[in-house]
Amino acid sequence: MKKYVYMFSEGNGQMRELLGGKGANLAEMTGLGMPVPQGFTITTEACTRYYEDGKTIYPDIEEQIMEFLDRLEKMTGKALGNPDSPLLVSVRSGARASMPGMMDTILNLGMNDGVCEAVAKLTNNPRFARDSYRRFIQMFSDVVMELPKSSFEQFIDEVKDKKGVKHDNELDADDMAQLVEMFKAHYKKSLGEDFPQDPKKQLMESIRAVFRSWDNPRANTYRRMNDIPHSWGTAVNVQSMVFGNMGETSGTGVAFTRNPATGEKKLYGEFLMNAQGEDVVAGIRTPQPISTLQDIMPEVYEQFVDISSRLEQHYGDMQDMEFTIENGKLYMLQTRNGKRTAQAALKVAVDLVDEGLCTREQAIMKVEPKQLDALLHPTFVRAALDAATPVTTGLPASPGAACGKVYFTAQDAVQAHKVGEKVVLVRQETSPEDIDGMASAEGVMTARGGMTSHAAVVARGMGTCCVAGCNEIRVSEADKTITIGDTVIREGEYISLDGSTGNVYLGQIATQEAELTGDFGRFMGWADEIRTLHVRTNGDTPRDATQARKFGAEGIGLCRTEHMFFETDRIKAVREMIVSETTEQRKKALAKILPMQRGDFEAIYRAMGGLPVTIRLLDPPLHEFLPQEEADIRELAADMGLTYEKLEDVVHDLHEFNPMLGTRGCRLAILYPEIAEMQTEAIISAAINVWKQDGLKITPEIMVPLVSDIKELRFVKKRIKSVADRLIEEAGINMKYMVGTMIETPRAAVTAGEIAEEAEFFSFGTNDLTQMTYGFSRDDIGKILERYFEEKILESDPFARLDQDGVGKLVKMAVDAGRETRPSIKLGICGEHGGDLSSVEFCHNVGLNYVSCSPFRVPIARLAAAQAAVKNPR
Repeated sequence: MKKYVYMFSEGNGQMRELLGGKGANLAEMTGLGMPVPQGFTITTEACTRYYEDGKTIYPDIEEQIMEFLDRLEKMTGKALGNPDSPLLVSVRSGARASMPGMMDTILNLGMNDGVCEAVAKLTNNPRFARDSYRRFIQMFSDVVMELPKSSFEQFIDEVKDKKGVKHDNELDADDMAQLVEMFKAHYKKSLGEDFPQDPKKQLMESIRAVFRSWDNPRANTYRRMNDIPHSWGTAVNVQSMVFGNMGETSGTGVAFTRNPATGEKKLYGEFLMNAQGEDVVAGIRTPQPISTLQDIMPEVYEQFVDISSRLEQHYGDMQDMEFTIENGKLYMLQTRNGKRTAQAALKVAVDLVDEGLCTREQAIMKVEPKQLDALLHPTFVRAALDAATPVTTGLPASPGAACGKVYFTAQDAVQAHKVGEKVVLVRQETSPEDIDGMASAEGVMTARGGMTSHAAVVARGMGTCCVAGCNEIRVSEADKTITIGDTVIREGEYISLDGSTGNVYLGQIATQEAELTGDFGRFMGWADEIRTLHVRTNGDTPRDATQARKFGAEGIGLCRTEHMFFETDRIKAVREMIVSETTEQRKKALAKILPMQRGDFEAIYRAMGGLPVTIRLLDPPLHEFLPQEEADIRELAADMGLTYEKLEDVVHDLHEFNPMLGTRGCRLAILYPEIAEMQTEAIISAAINVWKQDGLKITPEIMVPLVSDIKELRFVKKRIKSVADRLIEEAGINMKYMVGTMIETPRAAVTAGEIAEEAEFFSFGTNDLTQMTYGFSRDDIGKILERYFEEKILESDPFARLDQDGVGKLVKMAVDAGRETRPSIKLGICGEHGGDLSSVEFCHNVGLNYVSCSPFRVPIARLAAAQAAVKNPR
C-alpha cells in the first residue's frame, strides 16, 4: 500500500516535495534533537489524490491517518477525546514552496465540552481551557464550515464592552465560559447543527479543509504570482499542541536569525506572553521585541539563541522561526528560510558568502529575482522628505517609498489600480483575503500589527512598502476615512508612506531614481560571472538605452521603429506617406522621415556604446497612424490639404477585419519596398556616421518582422542588401551588418530550417507566437482569464509566462532546425517573456544566446539567467 503519512521522526529536510516545506523542516529539526512537539505529516500526494478523487479522502488514506494518530497517542501518552489525558493537536498546511498566510490553520483541535472541563481541572486553569475552546470553535467554524471568523468578533467586543476592558487577555475564566456558549449558539443558529463534539470527526473535517484551502482564491492568486503549480498540492501537519496561553510563564513568538528588513546579523522578532501564535501574526495585540525575553526568561532566551544559531548554520540561510513557551519550557514549531526585503536579501547573501556559510552559486539562489524590482524604482527626494512633517508613525515593516490614493478594501484597490491610479491600501489589519489588493497597491498601511504581522510578511515578500501598527489612527471602512487626531483623510486622497522609517505623510512627496551600489553591485557581478545567457533590452529611445545600460544590458534586442513614427514632429510626414497615391509621392514623404530616423539611430548607437543593436523594420498596420473618428479625420484632412472624403476613403481602404493577421510586418515591405529601403538607409547611414565620428564600430542587426515563408524574407533581404551594400561601399569602411527575422508565426517556427538559409539571426517574438499558437487575442484575453484560472484550464497568463508545453515546443523546434542549417545563427527572444523568471530559465535550457526585456527588468533577467545556469549548467 502506498504510504501517505509519515511521523516527524521518519522524514528529513530532503523530502520537501513529499512532506512540504513545513513537514520536511519539522522532520529535520526532530532529527537534530530540537524540542519539537511530535506529530505526523499527511503528504502532498494525499492532497493531489484528494482532488483526483473528486475532493474526497478515500478510506485507505483515512485508515493511515488513524493509524498514525494512534502512534502519536502512544508516543505522548494522551488520546483525542480522553478526559483523563486529553490530546489536543494543531492542523496546519505546508506546501513545498512557502506560501505565508495563504492557506489555513486550526489550533486546539480535540476540544469539546467534556475535554474543556477536564483540561480546566488538570491544569487548574479554567481560563486557559475555555480560552482554548473558544479559539478552536472560532477557527473550526471559519476554516472548516466557512462561517467567517469576523462574525464571532462581535461577541468578544460585546463581552469586553460589558466588562469595560480593551484587550482579550483582560477577560477571566467566567468571561471565556460565556464566550464559549455564545460561540456555540452562533454556530448552531448559523449552520443548523450543534458544534461537533467527536474529535476524530473534527480531525478529518479539518484535514479536508486544509486540502480544500490549497484551492482557495487567495492561494490561487499567490501561486500565479509566484509561479507555483497547482499540481504540487499541500501537505497537512498534525502536531501535538503546546500552549502559550497557559499564563504568564507561557508565550509564543516569531523570530528571524537576521533582520528581514535590513539584513543586519542580529536576532530579530517579537513575542507575546499568555498568547497563542495567531495573536502575534494577526496583530490583535502589540507584541514585545524578542530581546526583552532575556529579561523575562533568561534561560529560555539563551536556549532559543543557541537553537537559532544552529538552525542558520545548518540551513546556511536566514531562518524564520515560530516558537511557543509552555510553563517555562521552549518548543520549536517551525523553521523556514525567511522572507526578506530586496535590500536584506542582497545583504544576507553577500554576508553569508563572506562568513563562509555558502558559496557564490548558493548565494545567487537565495535572492528571488523579482525582488530586485523593489530596488529599481524611485525613492523619496531627500529635500522633499525633510520638508514634510509626518502626520503619524508606525512600524517600518517593509522599506521603500509609496505614494498613492487611499483605499480601504482590497476590491476597491484592485479596481482603482485597473484604471491607472496609484493606490495605498489602508486596513485595520490585513488578512490573507487582501492579497489581490496588496498586489495592486504601491504601499500598505495598517492600524494594528507588528513587524511579523500578515501585512509585514506578505509586503516584504512582494517588495511592497508597508507601514504597520499605526496605533494613533482610527480606520473606518464603513465611512471610508482615516482619523488621526483632528485630521480626517478620505478615500481617494493622497498619502505617502516611508517604509524605511514608518513615517506617514499627507499628500504627495517627490521621488527620485534609485541608486544601485554596494551589495547590489557585488551580487550582480557574481550573477554575471555565473550566467551564460546574455541579457539585452527592448528600447526605442536613447533614454531607454541609457537606463538599460545602467542596469547592465548587453545590447538592444528590439528597437521598434514605429514608436519613432508617432513623434509629433514626424507624424505628419508619416501620414503623407500613407495617403500617397504613387511610389514617387511616397518616396518624397519618406525622404522627410529619413533624417529623423537616422538621428534616432545615431543617438541609440551612441547610448549603447558599440553594443549590439537589433532594429526591427516597420511592423504595425498603417491604419494605426491615421485617426478613426470623423472629427479627427476632418481635422487631419484640413491640415493635409485633402478633402474629408478623400482621407476617409484612405482610412476605409486600410481597414481590415483582423489587422493583427493582415497587412503588417514584412508584408508592408513587400507591398511598399521603399519603406524598407528608407529604413535601411537610416540604419546603415547612422552606423556609418557613428563609426566615423565616434570610432564605435557598429554591426547593425536589421530584423524583418512577421516572416512566414523564406521567400518573403528573401524578397525583403534583397532590398535591404541593395541599399546597405551601396552605402557601405560609398563610405569606404569595412562595416558588417546582419539581416535576420522574428520568429512569431507557427509556420516560421516549423520551417525555421529553411528560413535560416537567409536569416543570420532569429529573435522569437513570443507575444505574437503565443497569440497565433493559442488563437487568443492578447488584447482581449482578460475577458476569459479569470474563468480559465477558476477551472484550472490555465494556471498563468500565457502572455506573461511562456507556455513551454506548446509555444515552447515551437521555439525548441525552430532553435534546433535553425542551428542545423546555420550553426553560427544568433538566437534570442524579445517578447515580454524575456523578463519572466521561468521563461528566462526555459531560454537558457533551450540554448538561446540572449533574452531581451524592458529596461527595468534587465537586472531581474540577469539574476534569473544566473540561477538557470546554477540549476542547469551548459
